[in-house]
Amino acid sequence: MVVKKEFGLIGYPLSHSFSRRFFKEKFNREGLHACNYINHPLMNIRELPDLIATHPKLVGLNVTIPYKETVIPYLDEMDILAEEIGAVNTITIDRRMDKPRLKGFNTDVIGFTRALNLEVGSGYRKALILGTGGASKAIFHVIKDICEDVLLVSASRTGPGIISYSELDEKIISEFELIVNTTPLGAWPELEACPPIPYEFLTENHYLFDLVYNPEVTRFLLMGQDRGARIRNGMKMLEIQAEASWDIWMTALQLNDNS
Repeated sequence: MVVKKEFGLIGYPLSHSFSRRFFKEKFNREGLHACNYINHPLMNIRELPDLIATHPKLVGLNVTIPYKETVIPYLDEMDILAEEIGAVNTITIDRRMDKPRLKGFNTDVIGFTRALNLEVGSGYRKALILGTGGASKAIFHVIKDICEDVLLVSASRTGPGIISYSELDEKIISEFELIVNTTPLGAWPELEACPPIPYEFLTENHYLFDLVYNPEVTRFLLMGQDRGARIRNGMKMLEIQAEASWDIWMTALQLNDNS
């Protein structure tokens, strides 16, 4: 097989990622035999320029933890949504010029929006977002428009709209019934890890959404489920955002081929 177009994923580590399997199955199913998808575990984002230079067929990238924010200085352009959010999970690589041109996008927004609407729509008034990394920015962008009050919860910093885990008490948990985990806590292989929230105050009125998808039911979700809460993992969100990434890449390639 002659590979004409290459796509991939950057982040570290990548042993947990579903993207390569997802796109391999997609390519086989749709007969896209000239396409390939490769994981590129970069120990430092400074390795990105070398990756672009040494893989001349690479035309599209997904970005995962911990580089959704730190990749931005390496981009030549960002679309309006990604710029507003301040985080990128999809990159197009335009190779028509001597120097490849990189443009950043964020498909986490569409992934989370559609996955959330599958179950809850806008039925929750207050939400907690666990974590303040790149993934949390896309989640906040969505939730701020459907909830009247949103708090981010951080292990390392506080400020306007941000509280520490130690501040979570029965009153806050009882009022903020939508809780979204944007941290990697609980992802394989650290299966017993979970965000340090007071799970004893969860009820059947709560809805727990975990961006982690491996395992299917994380410790975070299990502890909510044991108390009657509704739960959803991040697999559907990942599938939706991956398809959105593919649409972005295909649009860019068509524009390039026609110019």
